[in-house]
Parts: sequence; structure tokens; C-alpha cells
Amino acid sequence: MRGLLTRIALEVRWPVAWFSLGLCLVMSLLTALLPKVLANMDQMFAKLEMIKPLLTALLGVDPGEQAPAQVAQAFLWVHPTVLTLLWAHETMYCTRCPAGEVDRGTADFLYCLPVSRWKLFIAETVGWLLSGGLILGAGYAGHLVSSMILQPEMRTAFPITARVMVNLGAVYLAVGGLAFLVSSLSDRRGRAIGVVFGILLASFLLNVLAQFVEWAGTISWLSMLHYYRPAIILQTQAMPSTDIGTLSAIGLITWTAGGIIHHRRRLCTV
Repeated sequence: MRGLLTRIALEVRWPVAWFSLGLCLVMSLLTALLPKVLANMDQMFAKLEMIKPLLTALLGVDPGEQAPAQVAQAFLWVHPTVLTLLWAHETMYCTRCPAGEVDRGTADFLYCLPVSRWKLFIAETVGWLLSGGLILGAGYAGHLVSSMILQPEMRTAFPITARVMVNLGAVYLAVGGLAFLVSSLSDRRGRAIGVVFGILLASFLLNVLAQFVEWAGTISWLSMLHYYRPAIILQTQAMPSTDIGTLSAIGLITWTAGGIIHHRRRLCTV
């Protein structure tokens, strides 16, 4: 197992480092700039009527009924750049094996090693969880430093922020489990990445459409973002146990299905 983890670390160390640095910088900049950008929300909504439904879709609450500081705190955690960086990392990582190995012609060598497929799959999973924790931690560090120095009003009590981070971590689990499942069914990494990207895009669009059309609202529960509402967490200060449980169940089921398929399917590059 140590050898597998060392191999994974050597292969992904630089992408993980860049994603960590990127999320740290993005969270720091958003923490510093969002209060200024959202200070005049009423005027912005009057000029750009489409902005309010989009913010409502992301936040899960009506931004017009919230204080600008609270909207800024919530929007920080659902900003598309933050989600894109996090999802890009795990889409890249979770499609490495087996789709990436088959695609680049190294599957024959890898699966001839005296290591079971389940052990290989678990090693990839450990790397995925550790790298995700590192990236999320770097993002929180950027937010914390910027809030301490530039925007003290953006700093919330750690127990409340921890609840948001746990909910975001559950989103990470759900998306990663899905990516592992798609990868286990694919022979081409590009195709696997495209499918995962398409599902995430559809999930995001469904969350937005639910604010405009009735039929989308009735099936909005199919969107992963339906179970990620930082604004409600900041407002109620309660742990969203149901949402976290739902996302974790999605991640566990898809990850298990991906592992079973990865264990049983025929893999070769010829």
C-alpha cells in the first residue's frame, strides 16, 4: 500500500499543489472583495434583474431578504470559481484509474503487479480523500487570513464555518464517487471527464432553472447543489444532517459501484 500511495503522490503532487494554491488565492480574494461588490445589492438587482434568481439558486435563500454581509459570507462558499476548482481537481484525479491507465496504455503493466484491484482502488481513494482535504484546508486558510487582515466582518465563528466545510466536504464525496463510477465504466479518460462535467453542468443548470420554471422545481432534488445551502447554515447555525447524509450516501453508493465494476471488468490496452 505504501508503494501505491508513493506512486500516486509522485504523479499528482504538482496538480494538487496548484489547485491548493489556486483555491487559497481565490478564497482570499473573494473574502476581501465580496463585501464591496455586494454592498449595493438593491441597486444591482434593479439594474440586472437576472442576477437575483441566479444568486437565489446558488444560495438557496432570497438574497433580498438577507443583510449584505450575510450574503457575502454565504456566496463565498458557493462561488462558481470555488466549486469549479474543487470539481476540476476530483474530476482529474478520479478518472486516473482505470480510464486514464487504459487510455495511456499503462493498464497492462499496472494490473500485472502483485496487487489486488481492490487494494489499488482503495489506494486511489486514500489519495483522493487526502488531496481533497489538503485543497479544502488551503482554501479555508486563504479565507481565514484575508478575513483577519482585510475583512473582519467576513469571519464567522469556527463551529459555524466547520458546518459549512462539512457540507462542502459531502459535496466533494458525492462528486468524487460519481467520477470513480464513470471512470470504472470508461476506456477513455477524455470521455469520462466529459461525462462527469456534463452531469455537474446539468446539476448546476437544474438548480438555476428551478428558480424560473415549475417543472424544474419539482425535480430540483436531483441536483447535488440542492443539498448544499451555506446561507441556510449561516442563518440557522444548524448542522444540515439530512443534506450531508444524502450527499454522503450518493458518494458511498457510487464509489462502491465503481469499485465493484473496477474489480470485475476486463481491462487491457490492446
